[in-house]
Formats: sequence, structure tokens, C-alpha cells
Amino acid sequence: MANNNAPLLEMRNIKKAFFGNQVLTDINLSLAEGEVLGLCGENGAGKSTLMKILFGMDVIRDTGGYEGDILINGEKVTFNTPFDALAAGIGMVHQEFSLIPGFTATENILLNREPKKKNVISEVFGDRLDTLNYHVMTERAEAAIDKMGFRIDKDMVISEMPVGHKQFTEIARELSKDQLKILILDEPTAVLTEKEAEALLASIRSMSEKGIAVIFITHRLHEILAVCDRVVVMRDGYVVSDEPAAETTVNEISSRMVGRAVETTAKSDIRDKSDAKTIMSIKRLWVDMPGEIVRDVSLDIKEGEILGIGGLAGQGKLGIPNGIMGLYEAGGSVEFDGAKIPLNSPRKCLDASLAFVSEDRRGVGLLLDETLEWNVAFPAMQVQNKFLKNYLGGFVKWRDEKSIREVTERYIDELAIKCTGSKQKAKELSGGNQQKVCLAKAFALEPKFLFVSEPTRGIDVGAKSLVLEALRKFNRESGVTVVMISSELEELRSICDRIAIISGGKVAGILPASKPSEEFGMLMVSMVK
Repeated sequence: MANNNAPLLEMRNIKKAFFGNQVLTDINLSLAEGEVLGLCGENGAGKSTLMKILFGMDVIRDTGGYEGDILINGEKVTFNTPFDALAAGIGMVHQEFSLIPGFTATENILLNREPKKKNVISEVFGDRLDTLNYHVMTERAEAAIDKMGFRIDKDMVISEMPVGHKQFTEIARELSKDQLKILILDEPTAVLTEKEAEALLASIRSMSEKGIAVIFITHRLHEILAVCDRVVVMRDGYVVSDEPAAETTVNEISSRMVGRAVETTAKSDIRDKSDAKTIMSIKRLWVDMPGEIVRDVSLDIKEGEILGIGGLAGQGKLGIPNGIMGLYEAGGSVEFDGAKIPLNSPRKCLDASLAFVSEDRRGVGLLLDETLEWNVAFPAMQVQNKFLKNYLGGFVKWRDEKSIREVTERYIDELAIKCTGSKQKAKELSGGNQQKVCLAKAFALEPKFLFVSEPTRGIDVGAKSLVLEALRKFNRESGVTVVMISSELEELRSICDRIAIISGGKVAGILPASKPSEEFGMLMVSMVK
């Protein structure tokens, strides 16, 4: 018998260990109907694992299950698969999209739940030959989009959509399920523009008014305070605070997450490198990269500086390193250290001692099924013959396991990578720790010049300051010129010497990082002739 006074959801004394590593310890959490709960914590704090338990995901069952109880309306439940969770009214939008690119928004929203209608053939040969009822499909997709409160084109094919609209299609898919009571949003604004993020917050409020409870996981703490009723902070697998959002601040949440006060916008020691030699000269660069416009970028980068590249989404900032490093077709000219760098040739860039940490860490950044040792050492082994022992006068080369282990352990230590050891597989790490492995891989190449793109996307405040500090240290101690591309202006201002703003595929202006945010904001919205 359901208890009418019980919360909609209760998680009691939840414990979970992975590979001998305790990741959750005695977690207690409750959620009322229509309540919006903000869930905060550093990467590796256990947030995603807790949600995977709630959503009945296979990875939990395949690694020995969990301890503790889940109750819905006071009744104990066990979810062995996501289908069990869906049947109980729980929906989840994951960090990685699960949409079919060649289908429209409507087809994705109603995937596997399409309304059908009988026809002459199916009457004879059975319901497998029913046809789709497109009229009802359109109505249901429209209703889900209305419930969400953000307009997307229901007939647009996913592969042609801006990334933010893909995120909204995922949310509409969950809202189209009649029984939905709880919606879990895991980092939903990481890929959204500011305007889309505002629309999402408004959408969460409207879901809440309709009685849908929302668990909102994000590293953008101001969003939590803007939309949540309660904030739960996790650290190292424990709940360290659970309180009304109105009674806390961004600074308080940050320091609870990391167990120390976090200085988010500490000004770096800005240096004037105008007298240094030009290490890279980019002239009239264009890049053909989907979702980015790079039309005519000319930029001189000084030796030893940290140059920031900022700008609004899609204006071209991400296209610059991807084009120079040969991942997308590019034209124009790039000179590095006095020699021309041929475009559309990734290997030539690596041979010239350039390195790149991509924003797409899963797609091009990591060998997910391999160990951390292999991830960190492999590029340097392949490009520079590092970490190899020569036998028979160099006729036979063999991996130097000892030096591979030493370099990996050095960066695990320096970057505070949370792992069970250098032999752990990359896919078993949290997103923020995977990001640090991408940095370690670039550092192990010991390049003269490093492009690093969105190095802190989707990672928490504590990991952010570690990553930024590692980049600054790498620049100062090894003399490596660093170009950092980021969507977060404050982050660029905290570490860079100069910042170039890209607008409409061109350089709108370059200013010292010490200039006020407003001046950079003006450049972002300026239209470059």
C-alpha cells in the first residue's frame, strides 16, 4: 500500500563500490512531487553513479549491484534495467546524446513508441505490418515540445540541428512519456548557448509547475540557485550538505564541493610579451568545420605567452585549432618558428612539435578501452619514438614499461587524477579525470606549442582550478607557448596574457586579459567587416 505522506522518491543508505573503489557511502536523498533538486559535486564525487543506480543502468548490475533501498511513494522498488525505471515514471537525459542522426525530431521523440494504424495488409498478415500514424505522432511530438516550453522544429533531421536543439529533442522525448514523474538532467547546459540555457531553466520551472520533479546536475552553480528548490552537495561519495537553495550561495556550494575555499577568478600575473618573437603567424585562415565559421583569421602568437581565444558559440573559435592541426579542411597559411606548416596534414603538425588537446575528448581524445599508461604514452611513442628501448642496434624496438609507468604516475600525481592506478582503463574514469588524461598525453609529447580547446568543459570547480594551474605551470616551467580556446571568458581572464575574440569567423579584437569583461563582451557581439 503506497504511503500518501511519503516523498515521491527516497534513496536510503545507498552504497556502491567499483573495482574495489568505494564511490558511494550511505547516501540519503528524497524528492517531493514537482520539486527541483540541484545535485552538485566535483567530478568523481559520485553524482552520475547515484543517478545510474536510480535509473537501473546495466553498468551497476554488471559490477555487482548496490546496497541500500529505493522507494517510490513509500514503496520499495528494484530497477534491474532502465525499462523498469521508465515504467515507474523516471526519465533521464544523459551527457552523451542517444539520438538517431538521420531521423527527424518527431521520429526521435517517439522512437519505439510510435502510434500505429491498421491497414488492409496488416489485417491479414498481422500487426507487424501496421503503418505509422504520422498525424498522431505529430500531435504527440507537438504536445511534448509545448510541455518543454522551448520551440524546436519537429520536422528537422537531427544531423542538421544545432547542438542545443539536439539537447532539447532529448528532453522532449522524455516529456512525451505519459507516466513521467521524475526527470534526471545530467549536465544539460554544458552544450547550450547562454540563451538556450536560459530557455532550459524556464522549461524546468514549467515542468515543475506541471508536477514533474527534476534532478538537475550541473557545474554552473548560478543555474542551480536560479531554478532549484533544494541543493544537495556530494563530495567523495558522501552527501555533505542538503539545504534550501534560497539559504546558500555559489561560494558556499563551491567550498563544500571541494572541502576548501575556491578562488574562481584569481588574476594571473599578466605578462606583456609584445617584444618576444612571433612563434606562430596565421594568415587568412579558413576552416570547413560543421557548426563553426572560420572565414578569414589572421593572428600572430608570441613565444612563451598564454593566448586565449574566446567568442560566442559557432563564431569560429573552435575551428581555428581543428583547422591548423589538420582535423578539418583548411586554407590560408600558417608559419611556425619560421617554417611553413602544411595544412590538412596532422602528422606534419606533430612532427613540428605542436600538440592539441581537443574539445572532443571521447571522439578524438582518448583510447577508452586502454589503460591510462597506454593513453598517456602512445602519441609520444608513435610520433617521437619515446618510451621505447632499442635492441640489436635499433633493429628491434620494444616498449619501455618502466618509463611508461613513471611518466603516467608523474601526471596522475601532478594533475591529481582520481584513479585506482596507472593500469586502470580510461573509460572507468569520470569525465573530469578523462579530461586530465588528455592533458597528460599532450604534456608527455613535450611540445613547443600547445593548443588546448575547452579544457574545463563539463568539469567541476575544483578540477578546473587544477587543470588551469597545470597549464600555467607547463607554460612557465617548460616555456611552452599555450593557446587556450574556451567559452568561459572568466576562465580565460584568470590564466591568459592576451585574449583574442572571434566573431563571424574573424578576429574582432585582441586585448590584455586585465581589461574589464564588458570590453570583451562588446567584441563578442561586434560584427567584423
